[in-house]
Amino acid sequence: MKKLSVFLVFLLSIELLAACAGKETASGTPEKKELTIGATSGPYSDMVNKAIKPILEKKGYKVKVVEFSDYIQPNLALANGDLDANLFQHKIYMENFAKEHHLDLSEVIIVPTAPMGIYSKKFKSLDEIKDGSEIAIPNDPTNLARALLILQDKKLIKLDPSVNPLTVSEKDIKENVKHLQFKPVEAGQLPRTVESVDLAAVPGNYALAAKMNLTDALALENMPDDYRNRIVVNTKDLNKPFVKDIKEAVESKEFEEIIDKDFKGFGKPKWMLERKQ
Repeated sequence: MKKLSVFLVFLLSIELLAACAGKETASGTPEKKELTIGATSGPYSDMVNKAIKPILEKKGYKVKVVEFSDYIQPNLALANGDLDANLFQHKIYMENFAKEHHLDLSEVIIVPTAPMGIYSKKFKSLDEIKDGSEIAIPNDPTNLARALLILQDKKLIKLDPSVNPLTVSEKDIKENVKHLQFKPVEAGQLPRTVESVDLAAVPGNYALAAKMNLTDALALENMPDDYRNRIVVNTKDLNKPFVKDIKEAVESKEFEEIIDKDFKGFGKPKWMLERKQ
């Protein structure tokens, strides 16, 4: 009986070890089940809380969301291990920031993003715009290029076709149909200018922060995917199970249903549009 008891204990130990091994990654390290995701306050922290966190929790994760009020700390916190992933930036910003700060960052997946819009309190449509109207535009190169591309899409200006559309500026305007007068303003201040100028090109995140309705814009940007926000992780984590699960959460039908319901006006990335075709 004593030998039998020892044998049964031995078998039980083997089963427990096997069960524990099933919760490990291929490298033998325990699979990560507690995640900290950073996002800027407003629509993107809302997106993590409403559309990503619940899906990950169904997969067995415990998710903590950390909100940031600037665009510097989320990447630094990711690099030093305080975050497992973040959501707040587009590709161009991510690559420039990583290069400047010697970080190794990679995108996981592009998410629906609030587009820049042309807003006005004086005009109800683009057709009403008068000759010589003043338009407030972002004074930083990236957002300026986006504003000019909207105006070109709406045939209000014509840009030099030989210039990279991601880096165009006022000097690249070849035709100005309505003789628009451009007023460069810091991007974060653009919502305030809507009351004082004829038109204002306001990035989506600042419009939402100012309680503006995206669907009130006279025109919304046809945003290139390079300008859409993405979930970003440290490159060393790119192939880990938790990253795969984050990607699957964003690709899920449940995620898109929440976007359609709670994030009206957000432009969907190419991958999301193509899967419906």
